Amino acid sequence: MRVRAAAGVLAGALVLSALALPAVAQTSERSGVSTELRTFGSKTVLPNDSLGGTEFSKAVINGGKDIVLGTTTKKSVTVTYTAANENGIALSVAYLWQGTDSSTVEGITGSLGTDENVECTESTTQIGVYSCKGVFNLDAASDFQGNGAAGTWKLFLGAYDLYANASVDDNVATTKIKRAAKLTVNASPEPVKKGKTITVTGKLSRANWTTGKYAGYATQPVKLQFRKKGSTTYTTVKTVKSSSTGALKTTTKAGLDGYYRFAFAGTTTTGSVSAAGDFVDVK
Repeated sequence: MRVRAAAGVLAGALVLSALALPAVAQTSERSGVSTELRTFGSKTVLPNDSLGGTEFSKAVINGGKDIVLGTTTKKSVTVTYTAANENGIALSVAYLWQGTDSSTVEGITGSLGTDENVECTESTTQIGVYSCKGVFNLDAASDFQGNGAAGTWKLFLGAYDLYANASVDDNVATTKIKRAAKLTVNASPEPVKKGKTITVTGKLSRANWTTGKYAGYATQPVKLQFRKKGSTTYTTVKTVKSSSTGALKTTTKAGLDGYYRFAFAGTTTTGSVSAAGDFVDVK
């Protein structure tokens, strides 16, 4: 049996908005929603009678990968999970949120909801066990108003069973939402005599969600890597640090024809990136 979550499934106080979170990073324009969440979280975190609660498990966000966004990135992020309740599932909701306490306005610093209703399908072999799927359609330009949004986000799941008992878990799983990075590289002179010095320059920058532009990423370790002509594998030559403006500059000795690139491993708030290789012809 397929259950498509809809506010009309339940009446009165059991409307979907009771589980709604405010918009991202304390920039909500949805009047009263924070109060609704606080009230719900403080009073109905557990089922209200002995009929039992919904257990959430096997949650996977974005296929288990980090969510990396530039300044204008639009990305659909899927969450899948299992919801189990012997009394069935009337509806389920999913949110990504950032903060310390989902039951208080002050404890929520950011939140994202699914644009469409979560869909849950009951198992054909296990009564009361549902496979659920929701999609977060993210727009970096409008959803993230500050760089503080980068980092760890938690998955908030809620459900009502067929007897109108509410269950929530505000930390079923976590994901990283990161600022996208860019890298450039230029190796010169080209061509160069074997044994002579090659100077490699470039720049490491990352998305700034406050300004909507990319800016230099300072004092970060970046690897200079080399791939000889005819090979598919890069090897690390050395590690250098970006300057206060994100600039990169280093030297190496010319040996074989091949490609030079910079590679950045990323941080807890910034995605990894590698520059396209720059070919140097060694005479």
